[in-house]
Amino acid sequence: MLKDLQSATTLHNGVKMPWLGLGVFKVQDGEEVVSSVKAAIEHGYRSIDTAAIYGNEEGVGKAIAEVNVPREELFITSKVWNSNQGYDKTLAAFDETLNKLGLDYLDLYLIHWPVPAEGKYIDTWKALEKLYNDGKIRAIGVSNFQVHHLQDVIDQCDIVPMVNQVEYHPKLTQKELHTFCKNNNIQLEAWSPLMQGQLLDHPTLTEIANKYNKSVSQVILRWDLQNEVVTIPKSVKPHRIAENADVFNFELTNEDMEKINALNEDERVGPNPDEFNRV
Repeated sequence: MLKDLQSATTLHNGVKMPWLGLGVFKVQDGEEVVSSVKAAIEHGYRSIDTAAIYGNEEGVGKAIAEVNVPREELFITSKVWNSNQGYDKTLAAFDETLNKLGLDYLDLYLIHWPVPAEGKYIDTWKALEKLYNDGKIRAIGVSNFQVHHLQDVIDQCDIVPMVNQVEYHPKLTQKELHTFCKNNNIQLEAWSPLMQGQLLDHPTLTEIANKYNKSVSQVILRWDLQNEVVTIPKSVKPHRIAENADVFNFELTNEDMEKINALNEDERVGPNPDEFNRV
């Protein structure tokens, strides 16, 4: 399952999604994001995760156009922002995203947040279903959805989300959500897998990293993969992009996996999805 950067999970509609990708949250549009994405793809990454709110879709598209890798080998994800939720606005937002990326289709399109106060995520999902049925997206999913948000979609819509991208790291393992996703064939994906750097000096993780002669970052990313969670670490430095990918030549023992699982404190670095309503 986990041989190299091209190793992929199979989503419930049969589409293959790489287990490891590059996230570009807070990466500046222009040279920074272009060089980061090109470095990643040239190193062997095939999955790139952006979003409308990141403001760097044009740079991601420029990098894709400049690398010598066939489009069909890449897996490109973007997300509809909160202010564009609702059926018609989502369709328009998707067209704008596709235009900025300079692509004919997306591999994965996500609802960025449920924004419960707006009450629009069902209509937004129905727009994603239309785009999917029209062949403009190979897979559709959500981001930051809790169990009850997912259940709403399952109960009221035709297509079960293929992916749920959430904050996930050793201090926030979201076990109930992970179990629900597994039971409904929804692939869990981690954003902020390294907890924005807050875990890099953690004594338990440092001890495990030393045992395998790996960095703490590599141990955490390997833990993600062995928990069957897709992960998209962000970096703008080529040597870090390469380091984050060097996680396919070792395997954590069950004992070490349990030690990391036990670090959970339900601690977030991002907002609580039930309370985050910014549009």
